[in-house]
Amino acid sequence: MTLRLDVVVPAHDEQDRILACLEALATAVTTLRHQHPEASVHVTVVLDGCTDDTAVLVASVAAGSPWLETLVTDHVGVGRARSLGAAHALARPLPPARALPPDGHDDDLDRRWLAHTDADSRVAAGWLVQQLDALVAGTHVLVGAVVPDPDDLDAVVLARWQATHPPGATLGHVHGANLGIRADAYRALGGFDPVPEHEDVRLVARARALGLRVDATTSLPVVTSGRFDGRTPGGYAEHLRRTYGDAS
Repeated sequence: MTLRLDVVVPAHDEQDRILACLEALATAVTTLRHQHPEASVHVTVVLDGCTDDTAVLVASVAAGSPWLETLVTDHVGVGRARSLGAAHALARPLPPARALPPDGHDDDLDRRWLAHTDADSRVAAGWLVQQLDALVAGTHVLVGAVVPDPDDLDAVVLARWQATHPPGATLGHVHGANLGIRADAYRALGGFDPVPEHEDVRLVARARALGLRVDATTSLPVVTSGRFDGRTPGGYAEHLRRTYGDAS
């Protein structure tokens, strides 16, 4: 039985971080293929109205990476970008290639998984294996943890963050940089809302309200940007700034 993982990465002007993101994903793809050669994996980077060199850098990696492709959009914001990336991914048939039935609905959506991360983030080598394990286990939604890149934070700010996040701390947030969902559940939930932020939180809230199986894990956290100037007004960057302040 073929299992398919599709990774969706929205990217808006991330020329300084996108190569590290793709290098980490390449390692995760290699790890998955080594441990689960029966699984298929593909990565779609949604170039969300990029005005810098993000597109050029992604193209340089995609040229030698058949598992990677891009989808170019106007600047539609992260919620809409995730939705467009997911729709693009789900339009790709499971291997071996086959046509969709006349009604346009894929009967194999319970064998497909959408994994989401961000262009300013780096996944662990075993991240895709973790996502596949969730699919096999019958999970509908997997909520993962993130940690800020320590190189981005002043030592005082980093110490504040570490003090509130001891090893094994209970997961309390939903992060689009580390989120997975089974394709049939995604479609049943209507996908991500086309909002400028918190599309991830809203999707998980709907899943829980409908009684879907939502699992959470703190293992294999995704390393994400520790910048205070983020791409959305109320995203992770603003959370870091407001919660942990500056170094004063």
